[in-house]
Amino acid sequence: MAQYSLQDLLTLMARLRDPQDGCPWDLKQTWESIVPHTLEEAYEVADCIERGDLEHLQEELGDLLFQVVYYSRFGEEENRFDFHQVVDGLTRKLIRRHPHVFPEGTLESRVGDQKVNELEVNNTWETLKAEERKVKQQATSILDGIPANLPAVTRALKLQKRAARVGFDWGEAYQVLDKLEEELAEIREALAEGNQAAVADEVGDFLFASVNLARHLKVDPEAAVRSTNRKFERRFKYVEQQSALNHPNQQVPLETLEGYWQEAKRKESPDAPVT
Repeated sequence: MAQYSLQDLLTLMARLRDPQDGCPWDLKQTWESIVPHTLEEAYEVADCIERGDLEHLQEELGDLLFQVVYYSRFGEEENRFDFHQVVDGLTRKLIRRHPHVFPEGTLESRVGDQKVNELEVNNTWETLKAEERKVKQQATSILDGIPANLPAVTRALKLQKRAARVGFDWGEAYQVLDKLEEELAEIREALAEGNQAAVADEVGDFLFASVNLARHLKVDPEAAVRSTNRKFERRFKYVEQQSALNHPNQQVPLETLEGYWQEAKRKESPDAPVT
């Protein structure tokens, strides 16, 4: 059985958006209406990878690719750009950002036996990206160009990395731990004063500092929180199962629920100390 090609996918997209016999749902879509689907598909790809579910990764990657095809179709309909121009622009940009791989600025050029220094590569990459941002947006700040609608934790991480490039950073993780303790004390103070606005502000500072700690410990904070979410969900479902079995149709005491929670933890790590 012959496989469909990328061109077939582009043709399918054009058919879905055909004003005469296309799909009513697809014909209603706009640049803005597709954005939530794009974000969802990107997270489903990440979820598959983090759970080791490579069996379904191919399908999720296809769904994510379709989002690019969708936006490209919008661009083509408005005579802005098409999918092939998207591919061309991406390829040219990546060749430009990798002079250590494409020394002559062409896809065919080769470095040969010359060794590549990873630190130099990173510095070159960031320099080129900064130059591109200035051209694109006439940036006046090193923080310019970080999308405002990124997940808050991811955006905090990017802001911190940018600031760190010019030396605005903690020297080590222990200093960030001290900052976390300082922010926690300020939360307690705001709570004691009964100032809800101040509480919200201080909690934000605490979370921002937590992202900073993760960065210094070389932990991806977004991935870490997703992992903790899955862990909480798994353990709480165990608590639900046990409490429903033993205490139908009645309020379960917190001590009982906590006992089931500890059981769930022991089942996951039998040799780990209970905390």
